Amino acid sequence: MRALAADVDRVVELIARSMRAGGALLVCGNGGSAADAQHISAELTGRFLRDRRPLRAMALHANTSSLTAIGNDYGYDEVFAREVGAHGREGDVLLAISTSGNSRNILRAIEAAREKRMAVVGLTGEAGGKMRDLCDLCLCVPSASTPRIQECHIVIGHTVCELLEHILC
Repeated sequence: MRALAADVDRVVELIARSMRAGGALLVCGNGGSAADAQHISAELTGRFLRDRRPLRAMALHANTSSLTAIGNDYGYDEVFAREVGAHGREGDVLLAISTSGNSRNILRAIEAAREKRMAVVGLTGEAGGKMRDLCDLCLCVPSASTPRIQECHIVIGHTVCELLEHILC
């Protein structure tokens, strides 16, 4: 985690700059990473360590009706890209979480965010996969073990929440 500290600081600066300008954080992931996406967005819209104003954040999979309709009508690769298209705005930040860095629906969400002129932060595992070169900042946890990567992702997520809360509130 020490190796990623400077990158975490850059992520916090990027998100804080967006939120100060009225931007939002959109978060996406599959499986355990979806749980992390929902966890991180809840910490920001609710509270992390102290009472404060809500910060604009949303997990893109949380509306199951949209998720299943988009998956049915357009295919699972489009579930996050369509949500980015609907909710993302220029200046917002997409936090894309994929332990492999190669999930097609996450890669499509990154492409959709680019079309909207959003900044993109990636959380991946050791190699970073295809995401590594598509993100403005890509934090690659130095492990090939999915459970260890996911554990580090939530530590990173909590650190980002704590620092944003401190800086913005």
